[in-house]
Amino acid sequence: MDTTSDLEIFLVAPPGLEPTLCAEAIEKGFAEPTPGPGGVTLRGDWPEVWRANLELRGAARVLVRVGGFRAFHLAQLDKRARKFPWRDVLRPDRPLHVEVTCRKSKIYHAGAAAQRIERAISDVAGVPISAEAEVRLLARIDDNLVTFSVDTSGEPLHRRGHKQAVGKAPMRENLAALFLRECGYRGDEPVVDPMCGSGTFVIEAAEIAAGLHPGRSRRFAFEDLATFDASAWQAMRAAQPVAPPPHRFFGFDRDAGAIKASRENAERAGVADVIAFAQQPVSDLTPPDGPPGLVIVNPPYGGRIGNRKLLFALYGRMGEILRERFRGWRVGIVTSDAGLARSTGLPFAPDGPKVPHGSLKVQLFRAGPLP
Repeated sequence: MDTTSDLEIFLVAPPGLEPTLCAEAIEKGFAEPTPGPGGVTLRGDWPEVWRANLELRGAARVLVRVGGFRAFHLAQLDKRARKFPWRDVLRPDRPLHVEVTCRKSKIYHAGAAAQRIERAISDVAGVPISAEAEVRLLARIDDNLVTFSVDTSGEPLHRRGHKQAVGKAPMRENLAALFLRECGYRGDEPVVDPMCGSGTFVIEAAEIAAGLHPGRSRRFAFEDLATFDASAWQAMRAAQPVAPPPHRFFGFDRDAGAIKASRENAERAGVADVIAFAQQPVSDLTPPDGPPGLVIVNPPYGGRIGNRKLLFALYGRMGEILRERFRGWRVGIVTSDAGLARSTGLPFAPDGPKVPHGSLKVQLFRAGPLP
């Protein structure tokens, strides 16, 4: 098992946005980030694993490859699993959950393989097994090669620990952060969301501008591993530079409940003082005082909310207002329906990748600066 400074770390990304997450990892100074199917691979030691969980906004999870071996049948899997140095990473006082996937291998029964691995770890390292354990060991058996990875995040990273109140079809925080980056947002301009729902876009934008780490308010599964150093972790968390954002942020929604939820979420995130929320329809939208910035919105798109035929009028009116009142502003619209997006009449760049979002696939449509 590799516990040196050269771990293989895998950042799980929303499919289609791997290059965007890679760009964030490069910006944050991680070593050798390389995008690939499903995520980004990089190298580093355990403190870099902690830092990835703490600082990266676009990652869904952080996995660490801890070793592996070849196995052609269950008896061989059991024997080699018992020789694996589990104590280097796992603790006997923290429960573990094992998940196995099999592909093109002589071992094809994932459930039987998981039972063998669980029994070996329990017998050799004294680690209790529980289906509800926060620490997950992921075993991939591909072409008879068994590879073990530990999920160091626990709960998905989009759960920042601030958004308790959510509206309909909420945008995941890590997806919102990646869409903001795709729109060119780096924290140095105002952001307006005319249909803010639970406030995800403007809260993420305000946190980015303030330099706040997304994982500052939650715990992680790596805190239950043998490789964890509590004092070093506390020092890392305390070393966060925070600066007042240079601009304010604006979230609007016609629903009073959404505005109330947004304010509560912003308070928990510690950015309520730089975000102005107000209940109003799109027809009342006007640009705030100051320089142009970014309008980004996740409007209803008929799949889960709203009637598609009626939504064309909403999108058309929104596009008209943006063209007339927001000259110089860039625009990002997230929707599952390209026809609705184009009904805005905005000069969109080529379509972005289709990204899974719940049961749908959504795209980011980008425009601007508007003439």
